[in-house]
Amino acid sequence: MSVTDHIHAPRLQPLALLELIKPVTWFPPMWAYLCGLIAAGGTWADWRLGVVGIVLAGPIVCGMSQAANDWCDRHVDAINEPNRPIPSGRIPGRLGLYVAWAMSALALWVGSWLGPWGFGATLAAVAAAWAYSAKPVRAKRSGWWGPGLVGLSYEALPWWTGAVVVLGTAPQFEITAIALLYGLGAHGIMTINDFKAIEGDRQMGLKSLPVVLGPTDAATVAGTVMVLSQLVVVALLLIWGAAWHAGLIGLGIGVQIWALGRWRQAPAARAPWFNGTGVGPYVLGMMVAAHALRGMGL
Repeated sequence: MSVTDHIHAPRLQPLALLELIKPVTWFPPMWAYLCGLIAAGGTWADWRLGVVGIVLAGPIVCGMSQAANDWCDRHVDAINEPNRPIPSGRIPGRLGLYVAWAMSALALWVGSWLGPWGFGATLAAVAAAWAYSAKPVRAKRSGWWGPGLVGLSYEALPWWTGAVVVLGTAPQFEITAIALLYGLGAHGIMTINDFKAIEGDRQMGLKSLPVVLGPTDAATVAGTVMVLSQLVVVALLLIWGAAWHAGLIGLGIGVQIWALGRWRQAPAARAPWFNGTGVGPYVLGMMVAAHALRGMGL
């Protein structure tokens, strides 16, 4: 019997539906898609592809993934965050699941507007969202596989999709390599979110890195993964002749290393602080790299 069988409001609270799909989480895939468009040389003539793809990546696919995750995590959330829409009963019964299913179908329909490559990428994103949250895969049970899957889905895949819809074919090695590196580095960003759910994850058997390694070591791993991926980006940009862009990203890495040092002093308490201070330069570096690739005329 589910949490919502025990605790639910008699009627749906409509604003809870917006809270369920978490608009605050939409930015990373939308930003990554825009980076892909820019890296591939997209112009104002491609604005329709831009608008459709950004809406697809953010409100639809990311929103769907949040609804699916909240439904599959309703028992964990009842411990960590009982005021969330599903465990609190503001979204009663199985409505959260139905929202996730409906948005999955909507994502595939809208993804078909982006051609076969765009549709294929959308299909992969929807599959990854369910693989992360739902059994039998439920990749989020692992602090290694779960954040890795989300990082690739939130950063690498939308970046690659933004490029592919402009080019009409698979992007060049340079674009794919940079997108993949930022997706791999996002493993660390996704680990930051696990610091707020340590107790519930421990009780429900979810082996997040803060649970398995402890907060300090988990913070060290998260920050190190972010930094190492960007160092490879800097090295590649230097090899490809984009020294100024590499230098700007290098400055951002310096800020992140400083922020990581402060975060490690109080990992659980300062995780939200690092999420802003440390992640900000990472995200700005993505756009710098996208402009570097654009300038290469790939």
